[in-house]
Amino acid sequence: MALPFDLSKLVEFCRRNYINRLALFGSAIRDDFQPDSDIDVLVEFEPGHVPGLAFFALQDELAAMFGRAVDLHTPKSLSRYFWEQVLKEAKLLYAQE
Repeated sequence: MALPFDLSKLVEFCRRNYINRLALFGSAIRDDFQPDSDIDVLVEFEPGHVPGLAFFALQDELAAMFGRAVDLHTPKSLSRYFWEQVLKEAKLLYAQE
C-alpha cells in the first residue's frame, strides 16, 4: 500500500523542528501494511533541540500529515535489541543537508 504525503511539507516540518533525520520503519514499509495500520516514524533531532513535552505535538502533526496514527520514536526510545532491525529496514525520508 502506497503512503501518500506531501514531501515538501515533510521537509518543512523537519527543518522547523530541528530534525536531522526522519525515517519510516515497521509495517508502513512492508507488504503487511493495512488501511488501519499506524506508521512507525524514527526521528533524530539536532543536538540541544529535543522537544520535551512538545514531542507529542510533533507526533500529532505527523499523524495529520500522513492521515493516520503515528508512533514517533527516537533512537533512545527504542530497545537496543530492536535498534539493529530498525536500522536494517528503515526507509529514510529526510536527512538534513
